[in-house]
Amino acid sequence: MMGRFALLLLLASLQFCFAADDNDIDKNDDVVFYESFDESFDESFEGRWIVSNKDDYKGVWKYSKSEGHDDYGLLVSEKARKYAIVTELDAPVSLKDGTTVLQFETRFQSGLECGGAYLKYLRPQEAQWKPKEFDNESSYSIMFGPDKCGTTNKVHFILKHKNPKNGEYVEHHLKHAPSAPSDKLTHVYTATLKRDKEVRIMIDGEEKKKANFLAADDFDPPLIPPKTIPDPDDKKPEGWDDRARIPDPNAVKPDDWDEDAPMEIEDQEAVKPKGWLDNEAEEIDDPEATKPEDWDDEEDGVWEPPKTFNPKCATAPGCGEWKRPMKNNPAYKGKWSPPLIDNPSYKGIWKAREIPNPNYFELEKPNFEPISGIGIEIWTMQDGILFDNILIAKTEKVAKSYRETKWKPKFEVEKERQKAEDNASGPDFLAAIKRKVFDFLYEVADMPSLSNYRTQILDHIEKAGEQPNLTMGILVSIATSPKEEQEAVVGQTKHDEATSGEQKEDENETTAASRRRRRET
Repeated sequence: MMGRFALLLLLASLQFCFAADDNDIDKNDDVVFYESFDESFDESFEGRWIVSNKDDYKGVWKYSKSEGHDDYGLLVSEKARKYAIVTELDAPVSLKDGTTVLQFETRFQSGLECGGAYLKYLRPQEAQWKPKEFDNESSYSIMFGPDKCGTTNKVHFILKHKNPKNGEYVEHHLKHAPSAPSDKLTHVYTATLKRDKEVRIMIDGEEKKKANFLAADDFDPPLIPPKTIPDPDDKKPEGWDDRARIPDPNAVKPDDWDEDAPMEIEDQEAVKPKGWLDNEAEEIDDPEATKPEDWDDEEDGVWEPPKTFNPKCATAPGCGEWKRPMKNNPAYKGKWSPPLIDNPSYKGIWKAREIPNPNYFELEKPNFEPISGIGIEIWTMQDGILFDNILIAKTEKVAKSYRETKWKPKFEVEKERQKAEDNASGPDFLAAIKRKVFDFLYEVADMPSLSNYRTQILDHIEKAGEQPNLTMGILVSIATSPKEEQEAVVGQTKHDEATSGEQKEDENETTAASRRRRRET
């Protein structure tokens, strides 16, 4: 393993040397802009990149090597900070004719937990933004790149498009955007804008999403507004009943319906198992623990040894005070509610009448705004985010050549190193396996057949830490089921979540008893 790893390191070093000596790629006429952050880069950022001096942006940018490489990049160095930095192009770049490729590398050296690494491609200076005052209000044409925090995990592609009717700029978000890898490796993100109204999003050279700028289903909101809109002055008539079903007003709660009966009761037939150790606690003071030499009772308080599992309980059926386990209450019925019946006054779902949309327009192709600068403006809760090899090109061939010569050698070395780390034993190994499982689950969320349920699936992924077995089972079932079964699984999951929310308080009360039952069985 290590011999193979050393060979890859050698090959990667040779590739970097050859790439550095071969300047033909950087002199290609199809290269509009390229920033490698090479060794000639000035750490003060003077002349090439300008750090915003706005008060909110206190994050410190650093010129730093990528971990494990001699290759430099632009580094986010502190947690929980806002960052803003910008560079101006020599001349504005038009996006209206031919193909334009936007590409850059980013690496989350601490893993992707809660942070963004997207770029903003800025409109010309006429849009009234100033480099030293660059912030989130600065006008951009396109925003592109990964972002993950909470249930958000996507590679943003946002187009700011001018409405020719009213002159307003509207943000149009790519729908069902692909998820971002959450490992510690360098990844390259590519957005290709083509003359046939198409945009293609690639991660590491693999196409993840293709969309049509003018298709109503590909962007939110769509670039072309609807021809008609609901009349804002049309109001629902008084007395309009849009309830399809209502509680039966004639229903009466049965006399024998006990709303106060508990869901579970003690099992009176249960008997304490033989050998139960009533006088032994499940946890005891660790006999091998010693008080730290630098412990100060006055400052740190009275030292107490940490707890450890009582070895006497290992072979016993249980320790501590025995209590009868709980069982389902056959008399439990829950809160009574009247059954639903068809509403005799139901008039249907009311909708405002449609009127011509005054802001409607037609397009043959998107009216892209030109690009005059590239900015990074993020608010991140983590550090260690590295940007490198930012490229604007006129052909996909050029972008591919940069991926092959600039990105791939680094990625192969990092991937091999990651494999070596994953093969190690202990908690790090388990963490690596967990990371791979979650990466797979995010790929599941990107499956086209599940596009309508992507939000719910991402919610499940976020909950997997608390209920891993349940969540993993649901997601795997969805991924491996036919489409009609997928919809059923998601629907049932929504129902289970609602039921779970209603019963959560009762479950908390019975958790301890449930554990005792499992031990006895």
